[in-house]
Amino acid sequence: MESKQINARDAKKGNYIILEEVACKVLDNKISKPGKHGEAKCRIEAVGVLDNKKRVHITPAGHRLFSPMIDKRNSQILSIVGTTAQVMDMETYETFDIQIEGDMKDKIKEGEEAEYWVLGNKKVFM
Repeated sequence: MESKQINARDAKKGNYIILEEVACKVLDNKISKPGKHGEAKCRIEAVGVLDNKKRVHITPAGHRLFSPMIDKRNSQILSIVGTTAQVMDMETYETFDIQIEGDMKDKIKEGEEAEYWVLGNKKVFM
């Protein structure tokens, strides 16, 4: 997965970071005060984009984290078979299949446009 480095103190609410090899959306970042001999610590709460699993990461504020490069694209839904949608990218006109996750089943309809994200080699509806 393509990524860039950021400081732990710069992981703000709503940003995306990589924790445990999974792209996560930051819910909260609490920064403690530095101690007499130490540096400030960050307590980052995040939820996985693909698995909705909550993760907590504690690290010094100056340490580096990775932020994923998310490619957001628009597509047209060509057909839906079970939990798989055949879509066409609106820029490149490439057609491919994307799995429809549980909460997206009601939002995805044939013939309509939908946004999808490219996270490394995985494509998901958002």
